[in-house]
Amino acid sequence: MKRAHPLAFGIAALCLASVAHAADIRPGLWEFRSTRLNLGGLPDMSSQMAQLPQYLKSLPPDMRRTIEQQMAARGVAMGSDGAVRSCITPEQARHDNIYSGKVEGNCTLADVVKTGNTVTGRLRCTQPDATGRFEARLDGAEHFTTRVDLKSAQGDMQVDTDARWLAAECGAPQG
Repeated sequence: MKRAHPLAFGIAALCLASVAHAADIRPGLWEFRSTRLNLGGLPDMSSQMAQLPQYLKSLPPDMRRTIEQQMAARGVAMGSDGAVRSCITPEQARHDNIYSGKVEGNCTLADVVKTGNTVTGRLRCTQPDATGRFEARLDGAEHFTTRVDLKSAQGDMQVDTDARWLAAECGAPQG
């Protein structure tokens, strides 16, 4: 289970990037909360996301620093409740640059299709190797949902995320 957490971070970043670049959303500070997290056939673990900050604190300092640096490089911060917060710039909110072949973190997008307020596509991820599908649905300028289903040798993973706009100004990443 502990090995899946870095992939879950990557999936959160992918969901953010997919919708931020594919729809007309408000720029500013956004919060992403897992509403479903299934790893390798285990029961829903979304409630355990609130324990993720404590898990990060228990990691060896070099591993924790690496994960935090990767998140910070993407403008992502983890809240004390396990929600992920990220800033979407006005430029990101304006531009529509999600496409097949785009690399987000350790995943490459393929067969990206935008229809109305929905973006769908396939994923091919490394570290660990995984393939699957994603769907993002915009419910308005201040709310969207995502669903990612991945299959890998380490087990399948399904993640549903609920994203909501918090503020126009991002300031420093909020934890």
